[in-house]
Amino acid sequence: MQIFREKSALQKAVKKVKSNGLQVGLVPTMGALHEGHLSLVQNALEQSDQVIVSIFVNPTQFDNSEDLEKYPRNLQKDLSLLESIAQDIWVFSPDPAEMYGEAISSEHFDFEGLEKVMEGKFRAGHFDGVGTIVKRLFKIVTPDKAFFGEKDYQQLQIIKKLIRITELPVEIVPCPILREENGLARSSRNERLNSRERENAAFIYQTLQDARELFGTKSAEHVTNWVTAEFQKNPDLQLEYFEIADSETLQKIEKKKKGNHYRAFIAAYAGEVRLIDNIALNN
Repeated sequence: MQIFREKSALQKAVKKVKSNGLQVGLVPTMGALHEGHLSLVQNALEQSDQVIVSIFVNPTQFDNSEDLEKYPRNLQKDLSLLESIAQDIWVFSPDPAEMYGEAISSEHFDFEGLEKVMEGKFRAGHFDGVGTIVKRLFKIVTPDKAFFGEKDYQQLQIIKKLIRITELPVEIVPCPILREENGLARSSRNERLNSRERENAAFIYQTLQDARELFGTKSAEHVTNWVTAEFQKNPDLQLEYFEIADSETLQKIEKKKKGNHYRAFIAAYAGEVRLIDNIALNN
C-alpha cells in the first residue's frame, strides 16, 4: 500500500500507471471506513488496474461546524481495513491546505435543480462543497472510473451532472447500498449510535420497504402521509423528510407516469444522529 499526502507525488505516480495503458479507479471517501466503503473498493478492484482511495474530511460540505468536528477520524484503522482486502491500493490522504490552499471555500455550481431538493433544502451549501471537492479530486487523480454508493443517491445524480457540466472524462459507477443485518444502511454516522439507537434505526428501512409495497397500489401522496403517520407513532425516531421523486430529475412527483422510475428518500434522526436512506419503488 502506498500513501500519498501531496497531490504532485500522486499525479506523477498516476501518470506512470497510465503511460502503461492501465486503468485507474477512484473511490472518494471521508474516511471512517466500513463494509459499505469496502464494497465500493471491491467493485473498483474488479474494474480497474490501479485503485486509489481518497480519505479526506471535506470541510466545505458541512453546513454545521459541530458535525465537522464530530466526524469520526481514524486513519490507521482505515488503512488496516483497506489492507485486509488488497495490498496494492493507493491512498490519497491530503490535509485541507493541500486541497484548498489558504482559502477554504466552495465553488458555486448550477446543477439544474438537483441541488435544491431534499438534502439541498436542509443542508445549505452542501452540494457546492461536494461538487468542489469531487471536481478537484478528479482533476488531481484523473481516474478512468469513479465509484459511488447509491445510499447517497442525490449526491450520485449530482456527480453525474457535474461530469456533464465540466466534461471531465470520468465514468461514474453506481454501487448498491450495503446494509447491516437489521437493514440499516451502512454509514460512518452509525458509529455515533448507541446500541439501542442502532436497533431502533432499523425502522427506517422497514418503513421504506413497506412504502415500496404500498406504492404498487396507492398514490404518492397516500404513501407519504402513511410514512409520516408511522413515524409520528415512533417516539425513538424523528422524521425530517420523506419524499417520492423521479429517479433522474429528483423532482417530487404529483402523479405516477407509466414508464417513469421513482425512488423514495428519507432523512430521520435517531437521537442526535441524522440518517439518510432511499429505495427504488419500481424497476
